[in-house]
Amino acid sequence: MGEKIVFTNGCFDVIHRGHLELLKYCKSLGNVTVGLNSDDSVRRLKGKERPVTLQEDRKFLLESLIYVDKVIIFEEDTPYNLIKQEEPDIIVKGGDYEISDVVGSDIAEVRIYEFINGYSTTKIIKNISNR
Repeated sequence: MGEKIVFTNGCFDVIHRGHLELLKYCKSLGNVTVGLNSDDSVRRLKGKERPVTLQEDRKFLLESLIYVDKVIIFEEDTPYNLIKQEEPDIIVKGGDYEISDVVGSDIAEVRIYEFINGYSTTKIIKNISNR
């Protein structure tokens, strides 16, 4: 049997250490597929000022990381259809989720990665705009 397929998803708008630690954890579990929110879905989820970085640039950055094996952009607000398509063994989400609330918990095992305090794209953007 080959390595497990590990799925995580997000906007990854301004990549920071918290993202990298999450992806490093994912890689420790197997081959990592990242579901990346499209520009339109980021706007719907985060507001009209986002994303700061366009989807093709976010995809390129993620693909350049040693922790990431595959990046797929998705248009929907949730990655449910993508998860069904990719059939991962494990889904990893950041620490503010309950396993039962994770999209795809009916498809694959879910692991929650505890957030590293102080790292947030929203916080970084706010800090930049306050300078």
